[in-house]
Amino acid sequence: MEHLKLCESDYRFMLVVWDHEPLPSGQLVTLCAERLGWKKPTTYTVLRKLCERGMLQNVDTVVSARVPREQVQAVESEYFIDRTFGGSLPQFLATFFGNRKISKAEAEELKRLIDEHRED
Repeated sequence: MEHLKLCESDYRFMLVVWDHEPLPSGQLVTLCAERLGWKKPTTYTVLRKLCERGMLQNVDTVVSARVPREQVQAVESEYFIDRTFGGSLPQFLATFFGNRKISKAEAEELKRLIDEHRED
């Protein structure tokens, strides 16, 4: 899964692709200029690099992701919790919530997710 880890700029680039795919590479250049402040050569360099890593594909100048957003987010989240909280999900949640209150619906959704992923 290490190959799914992205630096911040690559992740922001992937967000543009995920939000608009499939999209012509020319449109990707325009979107990256607007959203990321990138020039055309930067966009094409990052596109080529992510295609080589198997994250994206560029077929007949149409760009699309080969890896779903959720898969990359899962890897990034796990890495963050491991690095920042020693792998402790409860410690992460305690810090995340702090003094914040959640709605009854959010609490029920969290309970459902915990039940779904609990080891028996």
